[in-house]
Amino acid sequence: MSSPLGIFGGTFDPIHCGHLELARELRAGLDLAAVRFIPAGDPPHRAAPVAPAIHRLAMVELAIADHPGLAVDAREIQRKGRSYTVDTLEELRRETPAGSLALIVGADTFLGFPTWRRWRTIFELAHVVVVARPGIAFDRALAPPLEEEWRARFRDDARALSTEPAGSIVVMPITPHAISASAIRAELARGAEGIAAVRGLLPAAVLAYIDRNQLYRSRPDAT
Repeated sequence: MSSPLGIFGGTFDPIHCGHLELARELRAGLDLAAVRFIPAGDPPHRAAPVAPAIHRLAMVELAIADHPGLAVDAREIQRKGRSYTVDTLEELRRETPAGSLALIVGADTFLGFPTWRRWRTIFELAHVVVVARPGIAFDRALAPPLEEEWRARFRDDARALSTEPAGSIVVMPITPHAISASAIRAELARGAEGIAAVRGLLPAAVLAYIDRNQLYRSRPDAT
């Protein structure tokens, strides 16, 4: 079986260097064929994004332009209605019937899996790569239904991602990056001073795009 395709969803509001470093580190550490960024159109588990979808998509395209192995997928923005992960994975599975798919999620997100639409089906469609902070035993806080799946599916060898198309849970500790999209938005709401404060936290092309389109100049308290 070929190397897995990493699936990295989120609002990317805005995309920043922490997102990029995470994707690059996971691609190298898990031998992923690529990492595909999928910006959410209408996320069901959080407040609506601050920046319009078309701008968030454009920022992701700018951010990954110089990074081989990173790609962007606009399907959730183009699809009407809520952006349910299971729907996206079903589409991807139809396009890649036998290929390995690896859904990348943070540990906090993984803990909330039982609230997701048809969450158990996700394991039938893809592997789940849980990004964890080193030394944080998040698995002790699993809800009983999720703990059942964890016990059946957890693998301590990332090579499991390449032996089957879906079904395993793998934990990948990564280098922490103290960069927050909400903190970036709060700074950008201050105008020119805020732009100077976040320089280096976002790709230069993304920051220039934000400035040019006057994004995040209001609603700095949005999450």
